[in-house]
Amino acid sequence: MKVLLSIKPEFAERIFDGSKKYEFRKAIFKNREIKTVVVYASSPMQKVIGEFEIDSIINDTLTDLWRKTKRYAGIDEDFFYKYFAKREMGYAIKIKSTKKYKAPLCLKEDYHLLPPQSFLYLEE
Repeated sequence: MKVLLSIKPEFAERIFDGSKKYEFRKAIFKNREIKTVVVYASSPMQKVIGEFEIDSIINDTLTDLWRKTKRYAGIDEDFFYKYFAKREMGYAIKIKSTKKYKAPLCLKEDYHLLPPQSFLYLEE
């Protein structure tokens, strides 16, 4: 099983160019058997552009999460703390390997889905 994540296009591109090796989340999918994330680049792109394999998922205090991930966060510290505002803990999905699709896919036409607010489980 895979999971589809909505990610802002600028961050999605950083995942595929290798400068962002962690995807941050306030909440995470419960199924720990998920090994692959399909990336939906949200508005204005609105396309499925690739996928990545999960290395591990870190759940920690924000201070420790930032300390562990800052080198390859793909975001600056100010953005990190604004994103996690009013939270004590956060998640970082560590990216193992990426595969960018040659041609982006349409969520509605190719998957028969609407964009998720956070994530959707996908059957393989």
